[in-house]
Amino acid sequence: MSRNYDTEYAIRNHQSFGRALREFRSRQGITQEELAQRTNLHRSYLSALEGGSTTEAMRRIVVVARALDLEIVLRPRQRAS
Repeated sequence: MSRNYDTEYAIRNHQSFGRALREFRSRQGITQEELAQRTNLHRSYLSALEGGSTTEAMRRIVVVARALDLEIVLRPRQRAS
């Protein structure tokens, strides 16, 4: 599984979080069903997240980050060689 460490996604709202999740999952060749099994979450929940649905937790995280003038960034972890 190849990873592109140059790609980062700034998370400004629940829609950008969903787009980033979908992109990273797809890039790794993982289906929503496989991710659901790995995370013990329901596939429909993951689908909703990728589709831009919000959760109370996500809403609060974004509100706090904005209040502190912070940027949330998703990028692949770099593994030690």
